[in-house]
Amino acid sequence: MSHFEKVSFERWKKDCGIKGLPEKDLREWFEAIKLPRQATANSAGCDFLMPFNLNFEAGSKFRIATGIRWVTDQDPADRDKVLLIFPRSGLGFKYGIRLSNTVGVIDADYCDSDNEGHIIISLENPSNTTIELPEGKPFVQGIVVKYEIPEGAGSDAARNGGFGSTDR
Repeated sequence: MSHFEKVSFERWKKDCGIKGLPEKDLREWFEAIKLPRQATANSAGCDFLMPFNLNFEAGSKFRIATGIRWVTDQDPADRDKVLLIFPRSGLGFKYGIRLSNTVGVIDADYCDSDNEGHIIISLENPSNTTIELPEGKPFVQGIVVKYEIPEGAGSDAARNGGFGSTDR
């Protein structure tokens, strides 16, 4: 089985990019992060919630250190799944908000990475309007999907690192 959990405070602090706030304030912010959950019993995805208030300026990009990681069991039988990250359809449809990399692909072995498998999301606002994304608002959703590797296309290489770590 797979599950969501928080990364360590130290990892989140390093990745969040917030400078000049007292450690106490950073810890409060970190502790307030909620794990992704389904909105309804039949939702395919689990909603990631905004960890803070964001006035998302028109034509801008914004990087969000979620403080979340997706963990899969070490059992190879559980490693045939991938977590796909998509923008919430309402934000995409109403405002055109999208992920900078179009779809986030979180491989099952990403949780073993040096960066603790921290899920960092980059959003783009291509509209001409500043959009308010309040703390606690669902902004992306993660869907776990089972996949299959075509015969002869497999690899025995191990992951070590985050973004771009499997580039050849």
